[in-house]
Amino acid sequence: MTQDIIFERIGEWGVVTLNRPDALNALTFDMVKRMRARLLEWEGSAAVKAVFVKGAGEKAFSAGADIRKLHDAGKADPAGASEFFREEYRLNALIHHYVKPYVALIDGVTMGGGAGLSVHGDFRIAGDKTLFAMPETAIGLFPDVGGGHFLPRLHDGLGLYYALTGARAKAADSMAAGIATHYVPSGQIPVLFRELASISFGSHPHADIEAVIDGYAGDPGEAHVNDIRPALKRLFEGHPTFDHFWAALQADGHDVAGDILRILARMSPTSLKLTFEQMRRGARLDFDETLKMEFRMARRVMEGRDFFEGVRAVIIDKDRNPRWNPLTVEAVSDADIARYFEPLEDDLELP
Repeated sequence: MTQDIIFERIGEWGVVTLNRPDALNALTFDMVKRMRARLLEWEGSAAVKAVFVKGAGEKAFSAGADIRKLHDAGKADPAGASEFFREEYRLNALIHHYVKPYVALIDGVTMGGGAGLSVHGDFRIAGDKTLFAMPETAIGLFPDVGGGHFLPRLHDGLGLYYALTGARAKAADSMAAGIATHYVPSGQIPVLFRELASISFGSHPHADIEAVIDGYAGDPGEAHVNDIRPALKRLFEGHPTFDHFWAALQADGHDVAGDILRILARMSPTSLKLTFEQMRRGARLDFDETLKMEFRMARRVMEGRDFFEGVRAVIIDKDRNPRWNPLTVEAVSDADIARYFEPLEDDLELP
């Protein structure tokens, strides 16, 4: 039977391969648990000096959690299904705090949970096939896996832009936004990997790795996001509440604002307001506090309706016609949103 996740020792590296290429390397509960256990083992091993994570196949690093499985489990048992988030967030925290160099090759689709396995590490290598996105508001969810920490820390309002719209970023945009640390042409990546694998690490392993990657790094070309960056900064920065943001967006009159309003009209109104509040709070929280907040949010989402309706419309029936409840952002009250952040009896504990 083919293993969904493969662990190898190559030279002084621990290498993880996400191995569900037909499912865009979507993450299962078992994959998450096994990866965390192996990373802990390697962290304590003197023989392993660094970790390299990649996806099998030509299309994806990882498209995130297996949403269909999560949908089916959540309908039957919201609390039980939420245990996937608990384990996933514990893995995200381990990656963020990992004491050894952590390299993720994001040359392919990198969305949702795939971002959680990459953006919190030391090196994120984009290639010609990179396609990053946090598309959760389209399925009644929110950009979790620590999105409440890394997205608000992107400059010029880019984090809130990616969080609310689900906009996609190819290699150049990923570099411009600060999502990727390096761009290497896809054709050079096998050679890069062989050279990395042959490193005999000294006393500064991060510097050893960076020196090799820098030798292959190239120019990804012009970033589209830079063309609209001034507008995004104006539209997405500095709003104390969602209502202020929404009013400013509607009053702006610029073509970019009009495009964004058309995109947001397709998203779950609850998810939009929830995500805005997640970004606002996460900007002031440390990483572990952010994950604890997101676990509370995820549990409440699984107890609600929009996530299941969003998955139905986008993934199951594919009619792209979700019936959100409430139907408008104006009908989602601040009290509705506040409930998502209230403590749980079984809150997430880290590490």
